[in-house]
Amino acid sequence: MIGKAKSINHGINDIRYISGESRNKKHPELIYHVKDNLLPCELDAQGVWDMMKAHAPMKNNVIRIEISPAKEHTKDFTMQDWQQLWNDFVREFDKIEMTNKDGKVCSHKTNLADSIYTVWLHLESDSRIPHLHAAVCRKDRNGRTNNDHKIHIRAHDAAQEVALQRGWITAMEIHKANAVKVAEVLMDILRAMPSWSWDDYVARVRANGYTLVERPDDKGGIKGYVVGKGKAKFKASELGKGRKLMVSKIEQTWQKLHGQPETKTVQPVGKNRAKTDAPVVPVAAKPVAKPLQLSSEPVADYSSWHENTSRYELPHDGKTSLFYIPDDVMQVFNDEFDYRETANWKELTDMAVALFVGLMAVGSVSTGGGGGGSHNDDNWRDKKDEDEIERARRCARAAAAHFGKETKSGRRR
Repeated sequence: MIGKAKSINHGINDIRYISGESRNKKHPELIYHVKDNLLPCELDAQGVWDMMKAHAPMKNNVIRIEISPAKEHTKDFTMQDWQQLWNDFVREFDKIEMTNKDGKVCSHKTNLADSIYTVWLHLESDSRIPHLHAAVCRKDRNGRTNNDHKIHIRAHDAAQEVALQRGWITAMEIHKANAVKVAEVLMDILRAMPSWSWDDYVARVRANGYTLVERPDDKGGIKGYVVGKGKAKFKASELGKGRKLMVSKIEQTWQKLHGQPETKTVQPVGKNRAKTDAPVVPVAAKPVAKPLQLSSEPVADYSSWHENTSRYELPHDGKTSLFYIPDDVMQVFNDEFDYRETANWKELTDMAVALFVGLMAVGSVSTGGGGGGSHNDDNWRDKKDEDEIERARRCARAAAAHFGKETKSGRRR
């Protein structure tokens, strides 16, 4: 089962969508009301929004939640079963309290159970795959703010716990899910490193509470490594898409994250690295990026929901189009354009999504200068073998280069 959550400032649009009042919902007959909390009976979307807005007069005053169990697990569900599934999810969500490496609480528990919310069941028009949508007020009954720090991780963990309790998940699935979380931590570590250094990478991994055991080769270097958390162990080859965290690829992964040109490394990883402590020498600098020419051909069909996607409403040409973007891709955009730190995050995200789905109507987007680290070639968007995540990062860099990031005062990434 998959759980997703995000605090949003366009709550009225979300409530209209999940309740079937939105013009973008083609089949409102496939939407069913599950339950409300702390709301009068039979309120429409505007009424629910007015209640939440009055109770939580803040920018991001609604938490958007989606719960997607496997179809085979819910084929005999009654409405009471869906209500219980939601109650179980909220119970586990509200239990979560996050601590830092020193054991100090850095993210307090939420209280969704005692907050205003509305929950709806959607069935996909073609597959009839069921999933729950909910809009939850950011403040509980007593005016306490529901913490949205790493809220996507809370939703993921709550969904996994409910699935485990119900016998919907295997040990292998748990291992794979945990591997995704570990890979996210390692990618964050790479993003935070100002320069590439294997020793620095190892130190940062261990400082985050993980173990890292190197696997030496016959020549005194390193051929692999294993990252551990408690009893769980993960080989580098099973972490991240495209095995980008393996020893043979990790430096190139760091370079791509930081917009660096590919380089030829003269400093090997391993025991002999101290003998050749020379700087990394670029093979060749790429030319200044030309304006990005957009293809008229779509990259893929993102118009239908499926597992591991998030709904995104994209305004363009005076109308709004609805897309379902892969969760990993949306996480790239959320990380690059954090709304808490970037003033023009919405404008940047809209352009990145438009580039990603191939919807942009403009003839070109300038990707040279101003965005920091863009290194696109002429038709990067149409590469068939390009990983979706890397394409998403290219789209984010193109958007940042075009508009420039406007940092909110008082915060830094």
